[in-house]
Amino acid sequence: MWLVGLVVVALAVAGFFWMRRTRSELHAMIGTETSTIDELEELRRISDELGARGGFRRTAEVVGAAHPRPEGLLTAALSEAPCVWYRYQVERIYEQVEQRDGRTRRVRKTETVSEHTSEEGYALIDEQGRTIGIAPAGTKPEGVEQSVERFEPHNGGGGGFGFQLGGFNFGNRSSTIGMRYKEWLIRPGTRLYALGEVHDAIGPLVLGKPQEKGHFILAAKTERQLREERTKRHRLLAIGVPVAFVAGAALTIFDLVR
Repeated sequence: MWLVGLVVVALAVAGFFWMRRTRSELHAMIGTETSTIDELEELRRISDELGARGGFRRTAEVVGAAHPRPEGLLTAALSEAPCVWYRYQVERIYEQVEQRDGRTRRVRKTETVSEHTSEEGYALIDEQGRTIGIAPAGTKPEGVEQSVERFEPHNGGGGGFGFQLGGFNFGNRSSTIGMRYKEWLIRPGTRLYALGEVHDAIGPLVLGKPQEKGHFILAAKTERQLREERTKRHRLLAIGVPVAFVAGAALTIFDLVR
């Protein structure tokens, strides 16, 4: 019982840090006004005139439509759909024999055997046709389209199974039940919200992950939706974290002093 209590306490601690991050993201969105690309270009021009060419940095939020980089569109790995960003994940569903309390049982489990997030940059374009670069930096955008969600059962002979993706072979697993394929992408023209740090280190303006402290949020949602979601999450965590911590501590102490 004390072990369960410690797990609950650990979850409460993790929930506390998640609550703090949620509140910090909410405050960042509230405290940062949406800028037009023209406004950012004007601020960069002033920075250049002051002798800081290439050193412009400013926290900003921008809204626009996803636009491909100069080299053109990407091709998503699983769906082969044209896009500016994609991410895929391949999971193996399998059964494992476990011995517990003198009994044998088969437990279904899942493991990730392959995943990849595109690293190529893209851009946002506004109604005036002005663009700003986006450096995704491995960030998983919120609310993007899920282009693939399928399960393929293992029907191979002899109990073996294997598949190959991107040059990697993931061997034979006799306990494999099947494979689950997932993919997410951003198509050109998708309306995006971006909050991060704008800089001109490579010449053109680019919005990406802050060099030091700060948040980097990319989402196929409106700022209002993002604020409402974080407000609701913070309220739930503010209630759940103290309750979980007290319950976990009580279970642990009760079991130890029994």
